[in-house]
Amino acid sequence: MKYRLKDLCSITKGATGIMKADGGKYPLVALSDERRNHSEYQFDAKAVIVPLISSTGHGHASMKRVHYQEGKFALGNILCAVIPNDETQLNAKYLHLYLQQFKDGLLVPLMKGAANVSLPINKLADVEIEVPSLERQLEIIELEEEAAEYKNELEERLIAQDGDVAKLRQAILKEAMQGKLTRQVEKDGIAKDLLEKIKTAKENLIKQKKLKAGKPSGQSISFREEYTIPSNWTWCKSDDILFITKLAGFEYTKHIKLEQDGEVPVIRAQNVRPLVIDKTNLLYIDKKTSLLLDRCSLTKKCLLVTFIGAGIGDVATFDEKERWHLAPNVAKMEPFEGCEEYYNVKYINYFLMSAIGRREVLKHIKATAQPCLSMGTIRDIDIPLPPIAEQERIVKRIEQLMQLCDELQYSIQQSKIENEKLLQGALRDALKKEEVEV
Repeated sequence: MKYRLKDLCSITKGATGIMKADGGKYPLVALSDERRNHSEYQFDAKAVIVPLISSTGHGHASMKRVHYQEGKFALGNILCAVIPNDETQLNAKYLHLYLQQFKDGLLVPLMKGAANVSLPINKLADVEIEVPSLERQLEIIELEEEAAEYKNELEERLIAQDGDVAKLRQAILKEAMQGKLTRQVEKDGIAKDLLEKIKTAKENLIKQKKLKAGKPSGQSISFREEYTIPSNWTWCKSDDILFITKLAGFEYTKHIKLEQDGEVPVIRAQNVRPLVIDKTNLLYIDKKTSLLLDRCSLTKKCLLVTFIGAGIGDVATFDEKERWHLAPNVAKMEPFEGCEEYYNVKYINYFLMSAIGRREVLKHIKATAQPCLSMGTIRDIDIPLPPIAEQERIVKRIEQLMQLCDELQYSIQQSKIENEKLLQGALRDALKKEEVEV
């Protein structure tokens, strides 16, 4: 049969301001799933908690969730407790499942207002619900608990599979950086000859005063002997093959004024992601300032490294056609002038994403409140350098295998979505069955 909520339940507004939560022993129910704590309780019951304000506001009504809470608890003053008067007629858990499943059709349309969208308690009290026999209510509750248990088990498996894909990605990179993914070709030559060409070009640039020699870290940490590489490869320091610099603090303070719009996009730490640049929330500077600080401009393919903050050690490949610029917290690793054809920047990016490369990037970091990488420590990174043809093959092979990993990960994500849909669909079907039978 159909009943109005006010005929079967008491409906009481919460009395505690969320900001007044004092960390006591009783749960304080708020809009989010997370429970706060309070020293006083308002209810000692099995209750369904319904928000009285919209999740979004601004004239758009929505309701993310209806809570279930039992025992002694406090309640935020923007929610209300719907408590069945007789549990032998209406089970609180059944009521929670019902309102949660049909909230968008039953509750959200009752929310009114312009700037502040709210649900009047008197409107909530008149909501009609289907109430089957207590036996059937308990069957539906049991169905939900079994489905939730199955869902949790399946999610654990999917999370494990997600972790397996991450391990597979690292295994691919590890094998690639030791020459095990591609065929070695004798006519490729040896990387030592390649390295000598780069070093000679670097020395000439320094003599011509087109380049300043970078200062090394002065520290000596090496893991080279722990990794085997093919005989025609060679180890080198990042400083041997790349120009490494950052925007100085005084340059930023004196010259840089970040704007929402402008001529030259600026790369900040939040824009650097492993391998790629996140182009959301970009800020800009004018071209005149970028030309003034030309050393820190981005005008050709290079690597960008976050050297301080949450994403420390993340490396992305910059490959834009127009001029960009560095912001603080991001360094660039750029091929020397005239050396662009000697190595593949993306190969180095993949190396720095591998477990071996990450270890190299972070080998000088000390456990401090704000860990950071100096330019000297970035210049001290050891890189296994193959001949250029081998670098090209490695990049191509990695990208083929990473595409397969992407497809696996997408499949796992879709399975998670389908898992949730199946659970909600089973409950909805069980609850709708009551309407048909009535």
